[in-house]
Amino acid sequence: MNTVGSFYNRQETYPYYQLPFCRGKGEIEHRHETLGEALQGLDLVNSGIPIRYLQPVEQQVICKTYLDQEKTAAFVRAIYQQYWFTMFIDDLPINAPVGDVADIGEGGVRAPLYLHKAFTIEYNKDRIISVSLEQQNVIDLHAQSPTELTFTYSVAWKPSETLFKDRFDRLLESSFFEHKVHWLSICSSFMMVLFLTGMVSIILLRTVKRDFSRYDQEEEGLDDFDRDLGDEGYGWKQVHGDVFRQPPRLMLMSAFIGIGSQMAVMGLIMIVYIILGQSYSERATIMTASIGVYVLTATVSGYTSAKFYATYGGKDWVRNVILTAILLPVAGVLIGGYINTLAIYYSSSRAVPFMALFSVIALWLLVVFPLTILGAIVARRWSGTNAHLEFPTRVNPIPRPIPEKLWYQEPFAIAALGGLLPFASIFIEMYFIFTSFWTYKIYYVYGFMFLVFLILLVVSACVSIVSTYFLLNSEDHRCLCYSFVGIGSASCHAHPPHFTSICMPPTITSPRQTSHYERRLQKTNGDEQTIRYDDDDDDDNDDNDDDDDSTTAIDRRLRLF
Repeated sequence: MNTVGSFYNRQETYPYYQLPFCRGKGEIEHRHETLGEALQGLDLVNSGIPIRYLQPVEQQVICKTYLDQEKTAAFVRAIYQQYWFTMFIDDLPINAPVGDVADIGEGGVRAPLYLHKAFTIEYNKDRIISVSLEQQNVIDLHAQSPTELTFTYSVAWKPSETLFKDRFDRLLESSFFEHKVHWLSICSSFMMVLFLTGMVSIILLRTVKRDFSRYDQEEEGLDDFDRDLGDEGYGWKQVHGDVFRQPPRLMLMSAFIGIGSQMAVMGLIMIVYIILGQSYSERATIMTASIGVYVLTATVSGYTSAKFYATYGGKDWVRNVILTAILLPVAGVLIGGYINTLAIYYSSSRAVPFMALFSVIALWLLVVFPLTILGAIVARRWSGTNAHLEFPTRVNPIPRPIPEKLWYQEPFAIAALGGLLPFASIFIEMYFIFTSFWTYKIYYVYGFMFLVFLILLVVSACVSIVSTYFLLNSEDHRCLCYSFVGIGSASCHAHPPHFTSICMPPTITSPRQTSHYERRLQKTNGDEQTIRYDDDDDDDNDDNDDDDDSTTAIDRRLRLF
């Protein structure tokens, strides 16, 4: 057995036996979780239900229990809140409701609880292919009356022609992840890419070329002294002495750029890994792999951050590398700590165990931090001490005053509008990702995610180029900072759909659900912002040893988790 929780929020889960279910005759054992399973909140416990391979069971008693008023009220509350439980047979997940939600009646006068579990297991030779559960024997609970319950189960076996490697395909809801919708979204995003690349081409090939011709005509007849001091005309060339000025909060910006580089590389590696390994059905495996990739790509963040910091003349590289190494973990601790505190308060299975926290801290101290320092050292060795002298123009000692502009030429307006197109390119895919995150659906169309990821990179780069040109053409030399904020503002556009989901009951039913979703969304948006700116199982092995283990496999005793 795994967990039990609301159907509308799979992120708020509780241990299965926190509800007053009785336990089977077998010994109750907890399976040791991997790091990914622990962080996902999986609580795998042996159910004590005896099932033997290819041995049908008519109807056997699991256990009997006597419900007092308090236990009955707990079941009634779970049925009214549409609680579902999750269990595993041979690593195949089974999700089923605690009670018959459709038979509650008007005004909630009934509380129908299932007492019988009928398992139908399909097999191919000595391999389990699929497991289905049909619940029967409904009893109406009354919160005021003590009740004695008898839980039973039955098992039926059916042969199947499905191969073992394809057994997870039946869990994928192809009707929900409609390919036509994805292709329509990708086509519309591709048209947007063509439009933006065309605009960038016009700016680079025609507008900038025309500007060069105009400036050449204006400078004819001027000597070097007049050319340096002349302030005639208008346009982006007027800020040539300020455009390479060191941006404010250089260290913080360098840390964000380094983290964004790491997240971009990590995202690309994980998408390719899931596509090639087809591990989309194992969320805990994906989580474990993500931690490993994050740890190994720490060098990328250290190198990129130190390179950018040295390019603009940063001197305190030690503080820069420390900030780069701790910025994302600190944000994760603040968000994860808040969620974990709520999980502990509500006795949720989502509470992260102490050993998992200790493992994460040890990974950061022993691997992530040293690799970040290594990347920074490599960047300093390659960049040298005078990397900031590589700029093509000198930086004026006194910043040039920024002229008054129309409201739509202001940096904040350009920054706010700059995030619309990147958000529009990923909006449809975000809907499917958050739906999978929020409900009992497996997201598996990572090929489409890969295409959308590439489109996002191209759109972000094009928007950054266009917004930078507009700012420079309005003689505003703060283009570096606002190109960062502008592309990152796309993450802010993800909040209105989130608020819509909160305001539509019964999806959100408790403060913990709201806080959990909001904090996770903020964490995701922060990663998206840094990524955008950086744009400028063993199934095959099991099949091989079937012959050696076929006899023992038929006789082995299955455990239900």
